[in-house]
Amino acid sequence: MRRCFDAFLWFVLLACSLSISNQSLAEEKRPNILFAFADDWGRFAGAYAKIDGPGTINDVVSTPNFDRIAKEGVLFRSAFVSAPSCTPCRSALLSGQHFWRTGRSSILRGAIWDGSQPAYPLLLKESGYHIGESYKVWSPGTPSDAPYGAGKYAYEKAGGRFNQFSQNVTKMVKEGIALDTAKQSIYAEVQKNFDNFLADRVDNQPFCYWFGPTNVHRKWIKGSGKALWNINPDSLQGKMPSFLPDVPEVREDLADYFGEIAAFDTALGLHLKKLESIGELENTIVVVSGDHGAPGFPHGKCNLYDFGSSVSLAIRWGKAPGGRVVDDMISLIDLAPTFLQAGNVAIPERMIGRSLLPLLQSDKSGRVESNRDAVFIGRERHVENARADFMPYPQRAIRTHDYLYILNFKPERWPLGDPYRLDGNNPPTAEEITEETRSTLPDEDAGPTKAWLVGVRNDPKWRSHFEWVYGKRPREELYDLKKDPNQTTNQATDPSYANIKAKLEKRLLEELKSTGDPRMVNDGAFYETPPMAGPVQEESQPNRRQKKK
Repeated sequence: MRRCFDAFLWFVLLACSLSISNQSLAEEKRPNILFAFADDWGRFAGAYAKIDGPGTINDVVSTPNFDRIAKEGVLFRSAFVSAPSCTPCRSALLSGQHFWRTGRSSILRGAIWDGSQPAYPLLLKESGYHIGESYKVWSPGTPSDAPYGAGKYAYEKAGGRFNQFSQNVTKMVKEGIALDTAKQSIYAEVQKNFDNFLADRVDNQPFCYWFGPTNVHRKWIKGSGKALWNINPDSLQGKMPSFLPDVPEVREDLADYFGEIAAFDTALGLHLKKLESIGELENTIVVVSGDHGAPGFPHGKCNLYDFGSSVSLAIRWGKAPGGRVVDDMISLIDLAPTFLQAGNVAIPERMIGRSLLPLLQSDKSGRVESNRDAVFIGRERHVENARADFMPYPQRAIRTHDYLYILNFKPERWPLGDPYRLDGNNPPTAEEITEETRSTLPDEDAGPTKAWLVGVRNDPKWRSHFEWVYGKRPREELYDLKKDPNQTTNQATDPSYANIKAKLEKRLLEELKSTGDPRMVNDGAFYETPPMAGPVQEESQPNRRQKKK
């Protein structure tokens, strides 16, 4: 009897030991990563309306799925890109460093990824992760999507109509298809691409998936915000920031933009639903953000003002305390080391971004880490306009909780392109700057807002506004964010701000020098000579997508 009892006791102890061991292994399971990254999506989400207070344009934005991530995870109040231009921003994000450290990847037109930079997706793959992506990762540039395997890990066979969401839905509705049916047919493609990606996992290996639609990038259908999403442009009246004319044409343009954001948010919800259905949501780090601010609007894309450089960012992970708003200054270059650390992969020394895991695993709100008190932003060449003498508009900035200091290295140049160059000294007409042409102001996307402003350029009521948003800028700009959150009053020449300006300039220049910014060497010769300036040197472009291996 005693032997039987001892045997039974041994069996119980062994079972408990195995249970504890299995629990330990389960706890050590590496997390999945779902990164939803919308092209041209700035800091526009319903969750921000709640923390910023009423009376802003975010009151009109509907993003229930992003808001869910923010509520169940962490919402970052102050997240910024390294550069408010697609390719440089993505080069910085993927490599975990300031855009100016990525060589020829630090410009948009003419960018080349030479493989010398670290790329977090490929490092995760080497460690055993199943990686995949749909739609846009890194482009324009050669080779397309190089940091994610140059198309080898693309999952798009189910279709890519989502990238022109309003165009395709509007077309189907005109053909007699019900609005909801038209939408669902496109959502089905998005879902199938994700399903195909998950089906290729081996032995439930951890995965890293990039969902990068381009629908929020222009051009979208005029009036689609109201037609497809019931967003009333008039609901924006009285809430527009001062750099955006509060007129029907601009309000409608912004409402259409918010419609594309609503479509992106709906697709995000499909991914969350899938993860829940397969029991993987709690072990997945879900990160949602965008690559810069609104396209085709003053102060937006290609500008270092918040409207162009501040972005939405929310992160959810079952192991991270949720329901928090973090005020620390965050740069998207911090995501690469975050993903690597979470995946138990060594962070390359070249990465200067700082992992966000300590913030995620904290239970604090507000300012969590005192040394996260500033981010650094910049810009070089965005597009080219077929002129041999085209030069970049070099800018660098430091953004703190209280101030934005911008250094414009070449103030004699036009920040968004010469608004008078199409026809001698005469600006183009509104018809000449429709959505089909970028012939003037090439670094602001064409669209109804720009066309309207060009059309009223000689109206005494709007002439000064036109010159303000498109004219040349001084070498230094300084904005007091507590007094001037829209960054419209430059304090750089005000003697009462002299000490603040000097401190910010010193800190900015120290960061540029210590991180090897080529703009600080030889008067910026690296960025001032071909191929970084002047006419774009065309490179042989492989097919956008290669067969998945």
